[in-house]
Amino acid sequence: MSRALTIGRIGPGVTLQDEGRAGYLGFGLSRGGAADRLALAEGAALLGQGRDLAVLEMAGMGGDFTAGADLRIALTGAPMQATLDGAALAWNASHAMPKGAVLSIGGARMGSYGYLHVGGGFDAPKRLGARGAHLAAGLGAPLEQGARLDTGAETGDQTGLTLDPGERFGGGTIRMVESFQTALFPQDQVERFTATEFRRGARGNRMGVPLEQEGAGFTLEGGRNVLSDVVVPGDIQITGDGTPYVLLAECQTTGGYPRIGTVLPCDMPRLVQAGPGAPLRFAFVTLDEAVELEREAARHVETMGKRLSPLLRDPQRMGDLLSYDLISGVSAGDTHKH
Repeated sequence: MSRALTIGRIGPGVTLQDEGRAGYLGFGLSRGGAADRLALAEGAALLGQGRDLAVLEMAGMGGDFTAGADLRIALTGAPMQATLDGAALAWNASHAMPKGAVLSIGGARMGSYGYLHVGGGFDAPKRLGARGAHLAAGLGAPLEQGARLDTGAETGDQTGLTLDPGERFGGGTIRMVESFQTALFPQDQVERFTATEFRRGARGNRMGVPLEQEGAGFTLEGGRNVLSDVVVPGDIQITGDGTPYVLLAECQTTGGYPRIGTVLPCDMPRLVQAGPGAPLRFAFVTLDEAVELEREAARHVETMGKRLSPLLRDPQRMGDLLSYDLISGVSAGDTHKH
């Protein structure tokens, strides 16, 4: 056996993903890539390697994976139950996976997308400059049972590290800037939008996700359609029935539904990781505020490697990670504080 993972049981929404394909918007191909790009950076930091490597993105469900050689792995994104040869593994951490070991990853206990990283990344062929699948464009496909995933050259040897993923798996407030059509909406509609608590709809996928709310939908004076123009991930379209729909990684490249706002890239991980039914609110910020928030987020990513913590040498931290209460977002060791 070689440096590879062989897939046994597999969930229906597991794909190879990376940073996506930049530069093809004019040809009708959106960038795609991992739904939660912050999870890419977290895995790269845990394994001490580049953020451009391919990983497994698991949409709600993982699978069983057998190592063909000694590997290093990291688990990031939406927390899922994980075991290695039956022994529980902490999420948001890096681990050694010996040759012949079986990694089992169950369903997401919170959030939407979990990620499996390996040392050296997954060595799949590049198409249009990237290894990741873009399902809407017909590039790649969900992975199937029996597939063998070769891995790239290993560049490190450290494992047993963990990081704090922040609170981005239970919804919350999403910041946005005005879009091209924000001013076309009546002021009372805009104010109602920012005052409404939405729930993430269950019909979401990598192209986008609907927002559900009680009461009437949102309207635009003069009709709900505008001249089609360029759209990007984060745009919040108001569809024909008044439902807000947030575009995600594999969205179309043009659209004619009016956009009431555009989510900041640094808040997209919180948006995409909100599980079905999670509460979401939206708040406008100015362009100057948005620029500073994006700079702060970039600094957070660039310094992530300096904030790693030892996992195995801290028994209390290990116990808290394994017993994490993923419904309340409170670890077992912190329950006395609430």
